[in-house]
Formats: sequence, structure tokens, C-alpha cells
Amino acid sequence: VRERERERERMCEPDIISTVEFNYSGELLATGDKGGRVVIFQREQESKNRPHSRGEYNVYSTFQSHEPEFDYLKSLEIEEKINKIRWLPQQNAAHFLLSTNDKTIKLWKISERDKRAEGYNLKDEDGRLRDPFRITSLRVPVLMPMDLMVEASPRRIFANAHTYHINSISVNSDHETYLSADDLRINLWHLEITDRSFNIVDIKPANMEELTEVITAAECHPHQCNVFVYSSSKGTIRLCDMRAAALCDRHTKFFEEPEDPSSRSFFSEIISSISDVKFSHSGRYMMTRDYLSVKVWDLNMENRPVETYQVHEYLRSKLCSLYENDCIFDKFECCWNGSDGAIMTGSYNNFFRMFDRNSRRDITLEASRESSKPRAMLKPRKVCTGGKRKKDEISVDSLDFNKKILHTAWHPKENVIAVAATNNLYIFQDKIN
Repeated sequence: VRERERERERMCEPDIISTVEFNYSGELLATGDKGGRVVIFQREQESKNRPHSRGEYNVYSTFQSHEPEFDYLKSLEIEEKINKIRWLPQQNAAHFLLSTNDKTIKLWKISERDKRAEGYNLKDEDGRLRDPFRITSLRVPVLMPMDLMVEASPRRIFANAHTYHINSISVNSDHETYLSADDLRINLWHLEITDRSFNIVDIKPANMEELTEVITAAECHPHQCNVFVYSSSKGTIRLCDMRAAALCDRHTKFFEEPEDPSSRSFFSEIISSISDVKFSHSGRYMMTRDYLSVKVWDLNMENRPVETYQVHEYLRSKLCSLYENDCIFDKFECCWNGSDGAIMTGSYNNFFRMFDRNSRRDITLEASRESSKPRAMLKPRKVCTGGKRKKDEISVDSLDFNKKILHTAWHPKENVIAVAATNNLYIFQDKIN
């Protein structure tokens, strides 16, 4: 049975979702997977015949963004897995997004075609060229309606700028530039220029044996195009200002929470590594996710976070086994809701957590086929750590660590969330009366 399960896992490996992202309006939702594909879902408009169809997302376009490659100089396979997708603000009828694997970033244009030209002079309707001597009159081609076709075409390819694996891309608020980060460097690109980028952070030591930390995530400020942050595997966040110097190796602000010596253990360094950093929509706060918690920082206060939320504190006693099965290195992402009043992040056993910043209430929900019948209310879940287990609780020892929610996204304006559970995408929304 175990062999069969492993075989099934291998078969669906390319379908595992590796990133989820709403566009600026929330009408489109993009997912990337380990097979290098991007699938875009579009929100249905409400109709009189189906009053509850508003909010349903259906497949709009699917395309192969990246293919597996081989670096012959380094004898390295380059995976096709999509690490990140970022939408550009919409300027015209077409949509643009950036997608990246470990090495190459691509700018894609997604456009619709529902008309085609007919009545050419030099070719027939089936495309064959006509004999010029048989053309006796001049025709004016006309646009005829046709079935809607959604085309995805690569407009720019930004390659050869990263020696290490790209972990983040972030579009700047000027909408002209974006940054890309790998383990040791951050580059700034112009969206129109593919053959050069500016290296704005380089933490690579002269001797690699002196390497003590790596960059884990980076993001541009939502309103100030000169400000960006990056987080490190040591649990620190650096805020840099590009006006200060061309190379931002010297940070402007340094955010770090002093460690409690009483809770220090063998795993302290591993679990303090930050897996994601996100600015709030207002630009006043930023949120970081480490292995066990989510922290909200005020950009004006560097010495400690203003809020700390425990995601799965019950796993602290299980760190030894999580280290042995490599789960301790899982990189969970986090996201804000549109008003910055709530935050969401994933956990194990297909659980995900939501925290209300005003009431300080929190809830654990499960994304699974059993609990997620269409239009059914989600029941809060509770994990029992010891003693007597109540009827609705699940024991910490029976959690499935292979079922994990690493990627989540929140609609920018409404209470609609997207949750990626392995190779399934779940979309939940506020109950409609």
C-alpha cells in the first residue's frame, strides 16, 4: 500500500501548486505548479439565472511558463517549478504577470481575441495564397466575431542574472521596475530591459566558509518606490533605501527580536529563519513568518514586533521528529486581507490559521475535500496536545505532516481566500445570506 501511495505521489508531483496570487482587482487568480505551468482563474459575473455564481472562479487560461533546463557549465538541472508569480497593475485590456523558476523570470501578456479578419485580397479564407492574376476587384477586410480565445505570450525573458536560486520577485510601486532575490543577492530590473539589471544587495562573503546567513525573501514597499525589505535565515529583517547608495549593503533599519535565553534549544536557529515577509497594504506595517509564528512589525519600531501570533505552538515538543523528516525546513507564506485587519497563514494537516488583529481572535480551518462541500460552512478545528481529547478535537500525534498549506492568497478587496493544499486549490468566501 505504501509503495502504491509513493507511486501516486510521484505521478502528481508536477501538479503540486507552488504559488498562488490574486491580481490587483481580484478578478483573476493565478497559480503556478511544479510542472512549470501557470493556470489563471477568472471570477464569474453574477447573472439573474444563477444568483449565487458570483465568486466562483473558473479556468480562464493555462500555459506552460517554464521548461526543465540543464546548465552544462555547472552540470545542474534547472527545475521548471514556478517559484513566484506577481501581477502587474492593469494598464489596458491585456493583463501582464511575471513568473519565475530558480533562474529565469518571464513577463507574460494574457490577452483576449473574439474577432478575426476575413476577406483578404491576397489569400483565401483557408489561408492559401491567391493567384494575383485572378484578383479582379479590391476587397476591404472585415472583422467577424469568433469564439473567445485567450492567448498567453512571453513578452520579455530576464535571464542569466542569478547564480543562486531565485526565491522572490516583487513589482515596485513605480510600475516600471521590479526586484528579484536569490540566496545571496538582490537585483533591480527595468521591465523593458532584459539584458542588464542592477545588483542592489550582495551579502556573498569573499570566503564562502564565512557564510552565516542567506536571504530568504524580499519585497518592495507598496507606496515608496525607493524602499524595500529583505529577510534572512537568522530571523532578521533589513529595510533599505535606494536613495542612500547604489549598493544597499548597509541597511537603513534593522528589525530583530531579542531571543529569550530560557527557550533556547538546538532548533532555535532553524525555527527563527523567516520564510516570508509582506508589507501591509497601508505600508505602515510588515508581517514576517517563521516556523512557529507570525509577527507584525511597525516600520517605526525596530527592536521588537508589535504583534506576535502563535501558528502551531503545539509542534514545539515535536521539533525533533520534524527535523528528522525535514518538515522543519518547510517555508510557509503569509498574507494580509484587503484592509490589513486580518492575516492568514498555513499549517499542517491541511489546516490554515486566521488572526483578527483588532479582536485578537483566531481560528483554525481545514481545506479538505471532506470538509469543503460547495456552499458548506467550514467548521473550526482544534488540536489537542495532551490529556483527554474532546469529540471534535484532533490529537497532535495524528496530524498528517505530508498535508501542508504553504501558499495562501487573500482577495485585495473582499473576503475571498485561495488556499493551495498540495495539488488542490480551494477558494472560500464569506457566507452569502
